[in-house]
Amino acid sequence: MIQCPKAYPVDFLNKDRIIAPPAYNRWLIPPAALSVHLCIGQVYAFSVFNEPLTRVLGVSAAAPEDWKLSSVGWIYSLGIVFLGLSAALGGSWLEKVGPRRTMFWAACCFGGGFFLSSVGVATHQIALLYLGYGVLGGCGLGLGYVSPVSTLLKWFPDRRGMATGLAIMGFGGGAMIGAPLGVALMDYFKTAASVGVAQSFMVMGSLYFASMLIGAFAIRLPPPGWKPDGWTPKVEQRRMVTQRHVHIDQALKTPQFYLLWAILCLNVTAGIGILGQASVLIQEMSLGKIGAEAAAGFVGLLSLFNMGGRFFWSTASDYLGRKNTYFVYFALGAFLYSMLPTLAREGHMALFICATLVILSMYGGGFAAIPAYLADVFGTRYVGGIHGRLLTAWSTAGVAGPVLVNYLREYQIGHGVAKADAYTATLYIMATLLALGFACNLSMRELHEKHYMRHDEVDG
Repeated sequence: MIQCPKAYPVDFLNKDRIIAPPAYNRWLIPPAALSVHLCIGQVYAFSVFNEPLTRVLGVSAAAPEDWKLSSVGWIYSLGIVFLGLSAALGGSWLEKVGPRRTMFWAACCFGGGFFLSSVGVATHQIALLYLGYGVLGGCGLGLGYVSPVSTLLKWFPDRRGMATGLAIMGFGGGAMIGAPLGVALMDYFKTAASVGVAQSFMVMGSLYFASMLIGAFAIRLPPPGWKPDGWTPKVEQRRMVTQRHVHIDQALKTPQFYLLWAILCLNVTAGIGILGQASVLIQEMSLGKIGAEAAAGFVGLLSLFNMGGRFFWSTASDYLGRKNTYFVYFALGAFLYSMLPTLAREGHMALFICATLVILSMYGGGFAAIPAYLADVFGTRYVGGIHGRLLTAWSTAGVAGPVLVNYLREYQIGHGVAKADAYTATLYIMATLLALGFACNLSMRELHEKHYMRHDEVDG
């Protein structure tokens, strides 16, 4: 009996169909990555739907049967948790099937999450929003996050930081598109009987699905053994930047993986807690000198520096080196965090804002530089899978940061501490976390020889 070779039913998604020809222009890859990351970065803007979702039934004001804000808040949290889980589990699959298939399913999950959530709003079943945007959409976030990044690292071995910064800058900037788009659509669809969220979800799901498909079909892989013309690794970098490869499973057996996990987790915990409470924090610490409108502008500035820092710091890391760049993040960040209470107490709000903007730029830069740091240590062959597993640090920080800020603030206010001083202990804790990150980065060393794969074990 003749047996047919096993093949996927959708042939054009296969990994062997997206190998680029020798003269392919690698600068066509960043736009493909951006078309995905600008979409999934909408998760940072989901808060524009929070308040309207609390009055789906009452429309103009919340009805007794409407969802509470605390219940709605779990939609975003679930999305971040499943981002980390799907990235960890899907990273190995990405290395097997290639970025196009992974990005295709990311588009299906992220767009489908909006569609299912739309049904949940229309039928007033919050479980469908948890399952839709939280679980299904979160899986789209994770798959969409890791697949373009690993591909860019393969195309830009000479500019790893810049390449990953381009894509992850898009993720940070996704809110700048998603927030006004969501507000504009709700304004367009709202009526006396509807807040317009269900219809907005359907439109946004369709737009994001189409944009992510464009990125999926535009993505290409370099031929095996490809290098940029005229590029050779610099001799002085070889100690810290390997040209060899480590398998995903072997990477998990190294102390370097767990040090990098801690480095990402500590950096993100320190930044995300402030990002989530920025408006309230600056109003309370300024003793009312900064009102709600100015605070909203401050939040917008934080988003700009979060986005810009992803490109600036990751590009700088190509020249400074990844380890030195993280030394800057942790040392400068710890100093600035420790100064914030004093600046606020003495009324130097301009300096307070500048310090916070620098901190948030390094928060964004930490996301963008970590894939390049991984590629330096473990090589590029399996960096997508390794990066995916490392992103569980983001899921952990996404819970730890806001919990630390919110609950410690409530505890202190409940025990008689003035609102203006309620963040002081939290900011000192954030500085301590960054000092721990400094120690973890200081402990990074070159991998032991036993962890590297032999040349005959590398399959492409």
